[in-house]
Amino acid sequence: MLSCGLLLVPLAVSATACGGSDSESLSATPYDAADQITANTPDGKKKADPDKPLEVSVKGDDARITDVTATDSTGRFVRGELSADGRRWRTTVPLAAGSRYTVRVSTEDEDGSPGRKTLTVNTAAAAGQLSAAFGPVGGEYGVGQPVTAELSRPVTDAKQRAIVESALKVDSMPRVEGAWHWVDGKKLHFRPKEYWPAHATISVHSNLAGLKIAKGLYGGPSKPLRLTTGDRVEAITDAASHQMTVLRNGESINTIPVTTGKPGFSTRNGVKVVLGKESFVRMRSSTVGIAAGSGDSYDLPVYWATRVTWSGEYVHAAPWSVGSQGAANVSHGCTGMSTSNAQWFFNHVRVGDIVKVVNSGGDTMTPFDNGFGDWNMPWQEWRAGSALKNKASSTTGAAEREQNPADDARLRPTL
Repeated sequence: MLSCGLLLVPLAVSATACGGSDSESLSATPYDAADQITANTPDGKKKADPDKPLEVSVKGDDARITDVTATDSTGRFVRGELSADGRRWRTTVPLAAGSRYTVRVSTEDEDGSPGRKTLTVNTAAAAGQLSAAFGPVGGEYGVGQPVTAELSRPVTDAKQRAIVESALKVDSMPRVEGAWHWVDGKKLHFRPKEYWPAHATISVHSNLAGLKIAKGLYGGPSKPLRLTTGDRVEAITDAASHQMTVLRNGESINTIPVTTGKPGFSTRNGVKVVLGKESFVRMRSSTVGIAAGSGDSYDLPVYWATRVTWSGEYVHAAPWSVGSQGAANVSHGCTGMSTSNAQWFFNHVRVGDIVKVVNSGGDTMTPFDNGFGDWNMPWQEWRAGSALKNKASSTTGAAEREQNPADDARLRPTL
């Protein structure tokens, strides 16, 4: 066995020596293939049309293209295909507008000698750009806070919506199942199937920049967003028993006697999300269509007001109704409580926390037109509002650009 192994040494040396000429040929310095290569790019300082594929061809019959590598300004590869005869290569995905591409072309002449040519291609800026403004502003929120995206122009075509939505990426730690929902042509909301986890980190960014959406319309830059969530705080008001139970991370931390909307002014049922907090607000009935001097008119200073709808529904101090709190519903739609309880509530909730009302005679909070009623829409219906509804639900992640396969006036208050 040992002698057989020793016989391999001279054979290996011999093979190296015999292959010397081929090795020298393969390691030869590539010649400049500039005279052999042509591309459908403009001459001079003109920029290429991103709506057209980039094509590279070889001239004459004595050479062929063996390989093409195209990258954008960030180093990401651009997909393309080489013809079977090696005469032409072209991109198979749309180019980005306002971008710079480096195209490295390898050739071989009739003698097998290698050639090289590097092209630099600049694409023209888009005539129209689409960007997304994410909300809310960065910071810490309750677990009920949806993410919003406001587009700079409306998108109505289903295929274009799919392109846009797939470029709006949401990541959270821990990861959750979630989806975008198109509220209208310009606005999208993102929410998980359930509430966000407590103490989660949520990062939102756009891959729209340079992405072709339609002829003449490309994605523009969008500012990323980072949010965190605090404890899971839920305030559940039972309008029939006139009690509010406040939970933190599933455990009750307070039970508060309240009054909600009387008949004709019943408080909305369902899940609402804290929109803001005002230590003082003047509430006038005339701002919500109740005539001054009528039996239901009011003009009152209100303290420790936590807003849950844009139309003016609050949780607030109502010292004038303490006798009814815990016993009867006498408000004009707000949830009223004593001043000390309202201050406690004000100090223990943040924007994005959950305020849920059950057993009221009112309608259910609408999803989008009066605050964040997103959680009142069943998950399957929510998913149906996604342009990617035929794909599996994302786990707080949207698809990357096709070119990168390696990357995966405040409304008025009521009382």
